[in-house]
Amino acid sequence: MSDDEQWYYEISTGTVTRGKHGSVMDRMGPYPDEATAQRALEIARERNDAADTADED
Repeated sequence: MSDDEQWYYEISTGTVTRGKHGSVMDRMGPYPDEATAQRALEIARERNDAADTADED
């Protein structure tokens, strides 16, 4: 799947776009589908929590 077919979350606006738009510093992804991209912040939070737990162990 090319970058233009993948989904991205734009941090500054909270919008989801298909393909790379805007600055790389304002973009999370790529994600395989729109629904997953819409969960970008939640996914990041879950990964951070898991990393914090692993650090504590």
